[in-house]
Amino acid sequence: MIRLKEKGRYFMAHARSSGFSSLSALAAALAVAATPALAQDKPAAAPAPAAPAAAAAAPAKDAAAANKSAWVKLCEKTPLVKKGEDGKEVKEEKNICLTHHERLDGNSGMVLVSAAIREVEGQDKKHIMVMVPLGMALPPGLRAAVYTKDQWAKIAKNEKVDDKELKPVDLKYSLCHASGCTAEIDADAGIIDQMKAGGGIMIVAMNAAAQPIGFPVPLDGFTDAFAGKPIDNAEYKKARGQLMAQIRDRQKAAIEKFKAEQLKKLPTDGPGAPPTTTGAAPAKPAEKN
Repeated sequence: MIRLKEKGRYFMAHARSSGFSSLSALAAALAVAATPALAQDKPAAAPAPAAPAAAAAAPAKDAAAANKSAWVKLCEKTPLVKKGEDGKEVKEEKNICLTHHERLDGNSGMVLVSAAIREVEGQDKKHIMVMVPLGMALPPGLRAAVYTKDQWAKIAKNEKVDDKELKPVDLKYSLCHASGCTAEIDADAGIIDQMKAGGGIMIVAMNAAAQPIGFPVPLDGFTDAFAGKPIDNAEYKKARGQLMAQIRDRQKAAIEKFKAEQLKKLPTDGPGAPPTTTGAAPAKPAEKN
């Protein structure tokens, strides 16, 4: 199980420092309505490979599940090192903010996808950072496209979106760790504006078998989170702790259920039978006079 606290450290630490199929066809075959980050996503070991557009897409009613925003802004004072005019290293503290969304596997706590806008105090340049699970092919990198609200709604209804209307960008992987692999790209004003007005982002990676894997990220709530104040880090950690406790309880219950089911399959008598407390005790042999 991935520890979210460790994942956060990796993500913040990194903040310091083509072979894809049709995006619209891929998106149409995926559940575009990702559940909120602090909600428990339905069990899934990993996102499923993309199917043709004619395959079953997420029902439109699932889109309502994404209406609750999973975007939050987290800020942290971080020591940075840069070279001064004399060439010597100068240490200074800068405020680094991540406006991010992530979706978790409700059974394991694994991060299925994470996307963020990184801002560094005193710097105009921003970056988009995306993290996907391990097991993806690194050379192709990632491809992402922002869908308008109308396009996102069409995808939820399994309707076709013209690829020519999309403006995909390519991201190169820059770091892999225990939680996944992160790719990033500069985020200019145009991309930020698209995200503010958009309905969602479809992120596409290639797995080791050269199959495209889609990771939908709804943009509901992004604008407010990006423009608003950061949330309290202590409260955020508390909420995360509660979520992980729920996941651990679910894991424990699943293990106990599995054990009980396996016991039912064991033979009731003969070799290998479990001990029983029912039935009469075997008769003692008669004593000889």
